[in-house]
Amino acid sequence: MNITADRMAAAYFDAFETLCTVTPKGGYAERGTARAGVTQAGVATLNAAYDRSTEPDLGSLDEMATEVGGQAAHWSIIVRGEADDQVADLAARHGLLERAELPLLACAADDLTFRAGSTERPSVRQVGAAENDLYTDALTRSFEVPEGLFGSLMGGAVLDADPITGYLAEESGRPVGTGLGMRTSGVVGVFNIAVVPSARGRGLGRLITETVLRDGIAAGADAAYLHTSVMGRPLYESMGFTLVETWTMFYAR
Repeated sequence: MNITADRMAAAYFDAFETLCTVTPKGGYAERGTARAGVTQAGVATLNAAYDRSTEPDLGSLDEMATEVGGQAAHWSIIVRGEADDQVADLAARHGLLERAELPLLACAADDLTFRAGSTERPSVRQVGAAENDLYTDALTRSFEVPEGLFGSLMGGAVLDADPITGYLAEESGRPVGTGLGMRTSGVVGVFNIAVVPSARGRGLGRLITETVLRDGIAAGADAAYLHTSVMGRPLYESMGFTLVETWTMFYAR
């Protein structure tokens, strides 16, 4: 099964570029292999200058950084692999002095491990654009961020866009978690997996993730990828995901 870093990276970038073009205040530009993607959400990774290759074109990346930095208050420069001094210097010139790693994990569909009985998913359902306010509220509470941070990220027709599927986990009719699947390049990307504090520790994060994966595979995906936090990584590795590449992000504190 082809789960190379290049294929998974291409799928991620295709998904991000799709999001930037469908979210109401988004924008997208390109120069060579460098890209500028803006959503106007208050999250650095969601407004980024980046290069799709492992050997970034510094001149074009600099242009894209100027483009993104002029539009978004919270933004980043992202490169695949470990950034060299030239990339770090470029980021510093744009005021991005902080650095973080973004592990990219992937798994072939046939290698995914689901819990016994997890085909029964009564507490997780798909949501469309008509419920984007409900989804954004649940996303905000689950990530424990200030109201309005995500802005119109999931607004407009985003949740009705062809490659995008939003999910809500509910208990007693109340949203307690979120998920998002994006199908591009024959694979499914897993995003927005989060659970409100009061509902954590009961396996909902895994249940949402499995729902995203099952639906993506049913729609034709033969592999899956995601970016993970340190806290979430053991869960995803227990499901069969392995590290395929580590990216470097520069941002301002």
